[in-house]
Amino acid sequence: MTVSRGLVEAQSARFAGVDPLLPAVVPPPDGDVITAALPDGTRVAGVVRRQVHDRMSAARLWSATEVWELTPLLGGAGAAGMDALLRAWRRWLDRAGPAESDSACVLTWPSRDVAAGRALLDHGLVPLSVIAVRTGSPVAAAGPGAFAIRRATPADLDAVLALALLELRYSAMVGSTVDRPEAAALKRRALAERLAAGGPAWLAERDGIAVALAECALVTSEPGNWTSTRLPPGRWGYVNCVSVLPGARGAGIGQQLMAHAHRELHRLGTVGTYLYYNPPNPLSSVFWPRQGYRPLWTAWEVRPAGALR
Repeated sequence: MTVSRGLVEAQSARFAGVDPLLPAVVPPPDGDVITAALPDGTRVAGVVRRQVHDRMSAARLWSATEVWELTPLLGGAGAAGMDALLRAWRRWLDRAGPAESDSACVLTWPSRDVAAGRALLDHGLVPLSVIAVRTGSPVAAAGPGAFAIRRATPADLDAVLALALLELRYSAMVGSTVDRPEAAALKRRALAERLAAGGPAWLAERDGIAVALAECALVTSEPGNWTSTRLPPGRWGYVNCVSVLPGARGAGIGQQLMAHAHRELHRLGTVGTYLYYNPPNPLSSVFWPRQGYRPLWTAWEVRPAGALR
């Protein structure tokens, strides 16, 4: 079953009015189609995909094991359309059978569409993370500080891993991250590969000790890839992990480290940078707006999946 092209076009037009940085809406991925009707006869639709992550998949560090993800196509229906579609999704889940306890219902929606947010909250979903973007010019280099910033190398794996795990364990208390028994092994493997490949990552050191990490990547948004459904076209810097040792916080190390990372990513030809952060996180929800980031998309989630109302 296919979804109406008219819904895709109408939703693309609506998104353009909500936030000019949103890319054009593309047809949804393959999956199970659900539909709903509003009292005036307007119809909305959505595509549901179920994914079960393997135990040793890195995705389980930021996701439930079993995920039911909805891609809504509301056209121009707005909050009423979202409410009707979520009711239909609840009925569809009842027919699909019980989900695992380690499960979630997830959907991603433009952050500035606050009217739809009301419907999402009413159905039990919460805004656990946002995709935030920064498109401003890098700040000028600061004067000499009490710490040095340098590019991380494969020889720094242990220090990088320790800082990355610190960030993961903190985020697990305030967002969608999960501190699983496999976390250290999964992180070590991923970081070893990125450092060996020369991925952009920087350490801030004080007296020769690594006290902060900015681990990044370069991502291209182009037609046909997943990134193009979230970001305007171009080469983007992705900020995957920023972590500062608790005893070093409050001295401006994180700010100066990110200023350095922004300058270096800009030098590599990026049109901007993006990252994920958790709105409930009392540190990142303050830090990232101060660095020039603002929400573009919000990931709404309810765990377990059966708790969707």
